[in-house]
Amino acid sequence: MTAFKKILVANRGEIALRVIRACRELAIPCVAVYSDVDRQAVYVAEADEAYRLGPAPASQSYLNVERLLDVAARAGCDAVHPGYGFLAENASFARACAQHGLTFIGPSASAIERMGGKIEARRAAQAAGFPIVPGTVEPVNGVDAVKALGEKFGYPIAVKAAAGGGGKGLKVVHSEADIAHAIQMAAGEASAYFKDATLYVEKYLARPKHIEVQILGDRAGNVVHLGERDCSMQRRHQKLVEETPACIAPAVRDGLYHAAVELARSIGYDSAGTIECLVEGDRFYFLEMNTRIQVEHTVTEMTSGLDLVKAQIRIAAGERLWFTQSDLSSRGHSIECRINAESPLHDFRPCAGTLSVYREPGGPGVRVDAAAATGTVIPQEYDSLIGKLITWGHDRDEARERMSRALREYVIEGVDTTIPFLRLLVAGGAFASGDYATPTVDEFRHQHAGQIAEAYGRAPQESVVLDAEPSILVVEVGDKRFTVRVQGLNGARLSAARRAPKFKAAKKTASDSAAVSAPMHGIVAEIHVSPGDDVADGQVVAVIEAMKMMNEVVAHRAGKVAAIAAKAGETIETGAPLLTFEESV
Repeated sequence: MTAFKKILVANRGEIALRVIRACRELAIPCVAVYSDVDRQAVYVAEADEAYRLGPAPASQSYLNVERLLDVAARAGCDAVHPGYGFLAENASFARACAQHGLTFIGPSASAIERMGGKIEARRAAQAAGFPIVPGTVEPVNGVDAVKALGEKFGYPIAVKAAAGGGGKGLKVVHSEADIAHAIQMAAGEASAYFKDATLYVEKYLARPKHIEVQILGDRAGNVVHLGERDCSMQRRHQKLVEETPACIAPAVRDGLYHAAVELARSIGYDSAGTIECLVEGDRFYFLEMNTRIQVEHTVTEMTSGLDLVKAQIRIAAGERLWFTQSDLSSRGHSIECRINAESPLHDFRPCAGTLSVYREPGGPGVRVDAAAATGTVIPQEYDSLIGKLITWGHDRDEARERMSRALREYVIEGVDTTIPFLRLLVAGGAFASGDYATPTVDEFRHQHAGQIAEAYGRAPQESVVLDAEPSILVVEVGDKRFTVRVQGLNGARLSAARRAPKFKAAKKTASDSAAVSAPMHGIVAEIHVSPGDDVADGQVVAVIEAMKMMNEVVAHRAGKVAAIAAKAGETIETGAPLLTFEESV
């Protein structure tokens, strides 16, 4: 039993539900928060209490510190769990919590500042003797500075957000001609997601493995590691599949463990955290540290038997670690696949919409961390993650075979998801052998384009919208959420606004179409051309921000721009024209 009376869960989706479940097991009441588009979300109904934050944009809801602190006070909370993303690595928020008498369930604000900022983290790693990826330990400003670094390190280089994470704010520069655009895109994503456009530069390693070490520390200075995870299966520099243990040499593994624990101990780290590294052959480099619970913490839990979220809560309440390194052991193998609302056929473009069918897999060794159901809305304002599918096996083969079986059982309709792609990815090839690196997903996508297209070529069966359970209504009084039972509503149907749209097979734009259309719903971030400009086939003509990612829109053919149909800052719907070409003579 911990000392906390009530915990505010300052997040949404599957991680909010994960924290709520941990609170339940510790017999601690918990409070959820939600934006307008999350009002009917699964995690909201599962909390003991729930409060509205505001409109859908994160700046007005989940990033609204004043509002979160107000809710915590109104609900009588004495602690806040930030989950991951949003304010989880925000030192100012951690300090604000303390100033309002709230315990921040995570590391100290000073640890967040030292390691949450990527530049400061690289300096700390150097000081602790941890090799870092060649690059800067100071912010970079402007094209000329990046050009000089490209000449120093050789191309490709990576322009990265100092406050970044999850692949957001990371752009690869292959030549001098790419620099200006990469800076603009990286800074734009960093500003949109982290409210911090500071950038730095690293040498971009061609075929590394992305390996991370899970560590756990307490406020008495005790630090242990809980093994490593291989997160090399990535698309758009974001993780797609993770597993533990990694297929790396034992000497590299031991070196990573020692370096990670020493680094965490040197900064007095006092919560769950992850030290991310790149491995090439028998060499490893510090990449960054995530000062929070990680999306893929699940696989470590499956092999270690520890509940990392409950550990965070217990440590924040002042408990010392209740085990030593020698007490820990790893059992079996675990794999996680991220189930995202994305279209692999279109460069993993995010897909907002309503889940018309949602059915999870089960059976031995299968775990699903999600907060979804039939009728759940995947809003365009947030990350595309629907949930996480995790399997465990006595060895890697059993874990992989279980993952293949579970992916076949997992059914989601209403939006494109990564499930069909993942079924192909884990079935064989590089993943089956374990001999893969960060470029493997892109290589697989190009090598198996026909199979992937076939996997996504069949329209899901049109689902029947069943009558909603009529006797339960959700109301808000003073922004606090209440569930009310009302008699006499039998036979009510789901509102038209929440019904899943009928599926329509995607149509390829005709090569002679006179318009370049928006491939997704979002906000027009940039228009790169003007009327009268000559545009080449495949040229980037606009950028749309959707689900906190900057998505480049390319011309499907060459032509001269006749008119621009959209403006930067405007919301645009899927299929709406961005620009039109002059008619061919």
